[in-house]
This record gives sequence, C-alpha cells and structure tokens, in this order.
Amino acid sequence: SDPDLVIFVGDSLSGNDAILQAEEFSKVIRIDGSILTKMDADAKGGAAISITYVTKKPIIYVGTGQGYTDLKPFNPKEIVNRILGAD
Repeated sequence: SDPDLVIFVGDSLSGNDAILQAEEFSKVIRIDGSILTKMDADAKGGAAISITYVTKKPIIYVGTGQGYTDLKPFNPKEIVNRILGAD
C-alpha cells in the first residue's frame, strides 16, 4: 500500500548538497514535506527556503538537537529573521 505521508529529511548544514538531494528525491518520489536537521547550528537557514522552492512542498519540522523531542514545528518568520539578521 502507499504511504500516508512521505517526508524528505535533510541536513541543513550540508547547504547545496541538501538542496540537490531534495530536488532529486522529489523528482523520483512524491513528497509531502521536509524536515531539516541541525537547524540549531545553521547560521542562516537558506537551505530551508531553497528546499521549499525546489520541492514545492513545505518544511514541516526542524531538528534542534538529538532526540525526537527536539523536532520543532517550522516557523518561517524565524528563518527570515536569521537571514535578515533581525532579532
């Protein structure tokens, strides 16, 4: 049977590699969204915008640590603030 939800999981620190992986993955398999890990260490967060653009699907969660409880709902305003250097 078909899965209910297909999620691409990428490492936000791998930058362009994560974007290319997401793009290729979405060409072959229908994805519903993405999870980006290591967002707590990602200086800017540009990978999130690019992955959303190439897959045409939302970022659902971001990983900010090692455990399942460290998955946080994606907040686009936080990424925009990071990129713009706002507090």
